[in-house]
Amino acid sequence: MSYPHPLSILSIEETNLARDVVKAAHPNVVIDFREIFLQEPPKSQLQEFLALEHAGRLSPTTPRPPRLALCQYDVIGTDRIPQFHESVIDIVSQSRVKHTVVGKEHHASLTLSEFDVLVDQCMKSPLFQKTLSEFDLPEGFEVIIEPWPYGGLDHTDENRRFFQGLCFAQDKRSGNEDSNFYSFPLPIIPVMDAHTQEIIRVDRPATGGKGDGLLEQTFKRDIIGHCKPSEYVPELMPEGTRKDLKPLNVVQPEGPSFRVTNESLVEWQKWRFRVAFNPREGATIHDVSYDGRSVMHRLAISEMTVPYADPRPPFHRKQAFDFGDGGGGNMANNLSLGCDCLGVIKYFDAIITQADGTAQTLPNVICLHEQDNGIGWKHSNWRTGRAVVTRNRELVVQFIITLANYEYIFAYKFDQSGGITVEARATGILNVVNIDAGKTSEYGNVVSGGVLAQNHQHIFNVRIDPAIDGPNNSVVVEESHPVPMNAVTNPNGNYYEVTKQTVERASWIDAAPQLNRTIKMINPHIRNPISGNHVGYKFIPLATQTLLADPASVQARRAQFAQHHVWVTKYRDGELYAGGRYTLQSQTEVEGVSDAVLRGDSVVDTDVVVWNSFGITHNPRVEDWPVMPVEIFQLMIRPADFFVANPSLDVPSNKNVSSRLADSECCRKSHI
Repeated sequence: MSYPHPLSILSIEETNLARDVVKAAHPNVVIDFREIFLQEPPKSQLQEFLALEHAGRLSPTTPRPPRLALCQYDVIGTDRIPQFHESVIDIVSQSRVKHTVVGKEHHASLTLSEFDVLVDQCMKSPLFQKTLSEFDLPEGFEVIIEPWPYGGLDHTDENRRFFQGLCFAQDKRSGNEDSNFYSFPLPIIPVMDAHTQEIIRVDRPATGGKGDGLLEQTFKRDIIGHCKPSEYVPELMPEGTRKDLKPLNVVQPEGPSFRVTNESLVEWQKWRFRVAFNPREGATIHDVSYDGRSVMHRLAISEMTVPYADPRPPFHRKQAFDFGDGGGGNMANNLSLGCDCLGVIKYFDAIITQADGTAQTLPNVICLHEQDNGIGWKHSNWRTGRAVVTRNRELVVQFIITLANYEYIFAYKFDQSGGITVEARATGILNVVNIDAGKTSEYGNVVSGGVLAQNHQHIFNVRIDPAIDGPNNSVVVEESHPVPMNAVTNPNGNYYEVTKQTVERASWIDAAPQLNRTIKMINPHIRNPISGNHVGYKFIPLATQTLLADPASVQARRAQFAQHHVWVTKYRDGELYAGGRYTLQSQTEVEGVSDAVLRGDSVVDTDVVVWNSFGITHNPRVEDWPVMPVEIFQLMIRPADFFVANPSLDVPSNKNVSSRLADSECCRKSHI
């Protein structure tokens, strides 16, 4: 009998089986499914299995961790008000082993079907249509509704599930469905009661500028007359695309250097790891080793929050948790459709759940490929004239999510020197609002006629579950301090002191570039035979701005993970999300890293988890319009006394046979 690996995503058959068990447990009621995906086994059981796997001792009779499916769904009773449930299904025994009715204080993440409901209900709503009738849109324009999370509830809001839409007008006269509707924002925001599916009000945000009040809106029927088109698709750009760019191709005539087996096990150079996927985190990395030595148990993008800084109601609620509110995996792109990955590519599919619980394949959501990232190492011997140089080849696991206007590109990059880089790129289209003609605003930047791009932040969190030569690790904070000149230890003033402090209890740590503050994850039982230091991996936290909202605000209380750069906690099964399990319409962060730190667990020589928050304070510029060039952030996790020498010394110093000199005619033209 063939068994799936405990870390393999649920198959279509397993997903449908879990659906059937849930439906059988709730007869005579309507069930709307939200998610069905693998609940990873308890870590202790998984570690036992992985140890046998690494030792080559697996057999058909080897005990396996339970194969579990986490099912999230609504049970709709006679009052038609959905009740949010979670069930854990044992796939092998085809039984329900856990069932929870989630309290009313929490709300399930959004689904794409709810997006469609909001748009349909707006179009049917007399209230929404009446509001639209107050405006005269040019002939050939059509209203577009962009579904958005409601944000943190106001104190006056009833704790019900709400959904809102940001509205725009699209010029349909070109006949091109990709014409940029963000160029024509409308100052209306419909709000739907998700339980009754009724549009309960239409908010009217202010359109004023500097010197105007928080509520001031200039009423005029020609609401977008001062806006102008800003196209980005090539066929609609007035001047087209540049014509002087010659092809630059990635060619691998002998194929890739990686190997993928069992659909999820990746082997490349000396790296070995598994790739998985779930609807919340997207791509996840598991059981990472280098040359047979354990490095990490699990690596994932845990959360991201995007709070906006415009205080005018209802913009104060404008804050998305892009992984917790809607699911990063649910919004993943099909990467075969564009030029997202180059070279020889391996694609991975995912499984998502339809409203009736039926499994559906989400094709090509992860791409695996190699890329060149410049020089890996080089030295020239000036005495002999010989230079030895190697290229820095990387293996990239990439996925891309589209959340309404923004795109986020996430990549896990493995290099030949034992390093891992977690990269986040932000691109796409700014989320914009209407501003009166000729005005500017202290809440953002005018990027086009009548278009205000509001100031906001993007704060990511990466969850690192280290396993440095084994499961029990410690975290050390290393700093470099200046030492005052003195006659005894620093007579010439050039000495600086390196300090090392082991983190004793679960806590947070902020970046300190002035001290070169470095986070080291070490194995306290194994020392490097050359340096005598404990073997480890390190990273320097990116010194990006933390959350700017007032600590007493709802924005801050529900995103406490974004208020510090590094969090160190003790591992607990199921504790995967920096912002907590339920972020939609939350008032506070519940079961996130801040709660884990409050436990005060000892984190010395134990199973630790390290969380790193970083991001961008995005005060938009005109150059971000109409599509934003990528902003790039890299968390660089590097070996620190893990090896006995540079691990990429044996990388061949090969010349690229396709490289050639530019012809002289081309060079002359480039200097004219």
